[in-house]
Amino acid sequence: MKKHILVIITILSAAFSSVAADKLPSDSLSVAWRVLQPLGLRERAPLDTLLYNYYQTAVPSSLSPAFATTGNQASVGKNMVFMQSEPMSDFFFRDAKRFWIPSVESMRFFNTRIPMSILGYNTGGGREVAQDYLRLLFSGNANKRTQIGAMLNYPYSKGSYENQAAKGMSWGLSGSYTGDRYEFQGFFSAYNMINKENGGITDDLYILDPAQLQGGVSSINPKSIPTNLSSAHSRVKGKQFYMNHRYKVGHWREERDENDSIVSREYIPMSSFIWTLDYKDSSHRFTSSNAEQESFWENHYFSDKATADRTRYNSLSNTLGISLLEGFNRYAKAGLAAFMTHEVRHYFQTPDTVAISGEERPEGLTPYPLASRLAHRQTENLLYVGAQLTKQQGRILNYDATVRIGLMGPAAGEIKADGNLTTRIRLLGDTVSLKGYGHFSNSTAPFLMNNYVSNHFIWRNDFGKIRRLRFGGILNLPHTGTNINVGAENIQNYIYFGPDCLPAQYGGSLQVFSVQLQQDFQWRALNWRNTVIYQTSSNEDVLPLPKLAVYSNLFLHFRVARVLEVQFGVDLDYYTRYHAPSYQPATMAFCNQKEIECGNYPFMNAYVNMKLSRARFFVLFSHVNQGMFGGNNYFSLPHYPLNPRRFQMGVVVDFVN
Repeated sequence: MKKHILVIITILSAAFSSVAADKLPSDSLSVAWRVLQPLGLRERAPLDTLLYNYYQTAVPSSLSPAFATTGNQASVGKNMVFMQSEPMSDFFFRDAKRFWIPSVESMRFFNTRIPMSILGYNTGGGREVAQDYLRLLFSGNANKRTQIGAMLNYPYSKGSYENQAAKGMSWGLSGSYTGDRYEFQGFFSAYNMINKENGGITDDLYILDPAQLQGGVSSINPKSIPTNLSSAHSRVKGKQFYMNHRYKVGHWREERDENDSIVSREYIPMSSFIWTLDYKDSSHRFTSSNAEQESFWENHYFSDKATADRTRYNSLSNTLGISLLEGFNRYAKAGLAAFMTHEVRHYFQTPDTVAISGEERPEGLTPYPLASRLAHRQTENLLYVGAQLTKQQGRILNYDATVRIGLMGPAAGEIKADGNLTTRIRLLGDTVSLKGYGHFSNSTAPFLMNNYVSNHFIWRNDFGKIRRLRFGGILNLPHTGTNINVGAENIQNYIYFGPDCLPAQYGGSLQVFSVQLQQDFQWRALNWRNTVIYQTSSNEDVLPLPKLAVYSNLFLHFRVARVLEVQFGVDLDYYTRYHAPSYQPATMAFCNQKEIECGNYPFMNAYVNMKLSRARFFVLFSHVNQGMFGGNNYFSLPHYPLNPRRFQMGVVVDFVN
């Protein structure tokens, strides 16, 4: 109750402060951008000032129309919309938490005429099932060229079910400088994400049919449902330091009046020299201290009493590039760059102490202990060269193409090529945009997929290179509110986790075809926004996917007294039944299984979003349809039910200084 009062007081104070803020320039949040790898090109990014669907920051499963998650905020998850998902990273533990971890792709830089501070706080649930989310973003300009920023995110959830608590802290500092000759953009970020792992509930009937387990009593407190684990924890933490430097070489262009006096002076860059440094450090730790619950795992290589696994990874890459800039004269219709990247990676694992011979060699373990020990520490040196062609200026045709080739170390023989082509045409009085995209890669399997040591899992593999070919197109019709994205991908040597929770490689070709339709309707205050995704996998045993995923949002959008903007409605996430992956707590991996199907359940939220000048706030009943219609099969992963119905509220304020 105290938290709800705090939110209400914050809303009221924000409303009063926003009245004064209305007198400030409306463009106080001038521009935002994100950095494109590998040479630090800038791409405009939307500002976090929109009202639409702000409440979704309080619903973990809303990250995708088909999101596989253990349930609560700050916990693990996997996007089951294939074309929206990312390939496995070099440190696969981080993948399950990627939605909560800062990165180069998620970092935003701002250029603001007036310093800004955006403060947000969400809360919901009672004391035993509390869920809170604190967010802070600051950016200010020392002058029109120099910017500094800071961010803080703190999601926390005790969990709706027992032994499910999760929390995370991420923070960062950023800065940029845009000069005539020299440009800089960089940041430092750190994160620390902790999960209490419960291994799922012991019997799904506690959700599907509790009366069968309770002698006819149909109601049950979710916190009273027994779980498989009670003393297990996962921690993923790390940091990243990134900086991009660009020095431009060119000439001054001057305009003079009739008296030969200089009227204006502009620096015209012709080429630039680029240096990008990217340092990443990540670690994963899994502990389990209950000896009786160690039977949850089949194998125990070091101890059957307790587990204390630790894996660490760091990477340092330096990219040097030179480019001819687009637009320095009328014949330079595109920018052309060449670059070279050197990267060194270090891996540190749990020491391999399993006896490889003699009476102490354990028996009956699957897989059997290896014939030689895995190294506790391993270093990789990689060298790449590449080129980039870009055209970002122009209203009719823009494109970019980047090719990178590996020359040394595990990268030898690697190829990665990405390309995008965008055009705009006039049709029936509206501007229609068309985009084509393509990707080809021949990449080495991640080191940890070939070599890994822990108490419950040890593997040594010799996986071949993974080849991916993706292509597709996007048609956007603003006048009709229509967006169509059609794509296909072919993968050879796809790596996945099998039913035994060990990595496996499918040697054949795997195809995925996807069609995504976004269609918006509006009539006066009534709005209906829909996303329908159809996807199919050529081999469901290797890559299971829900064939149909739907997001639908029906709402009224109106103003009260011309100052209070309101979005009032109900939305729905739905996807068809499929063999959803299981979750392995010891490795934070999502593993294929063929025993249980999840899906065919509508997850609905009833909400009211409001915006009063610079303050946005919401009230929400998430999972409002629980127990009313749709059945009880609200699992997105086997043995991990989604959060029950709960009341939530939140506020975010743009404090303009």
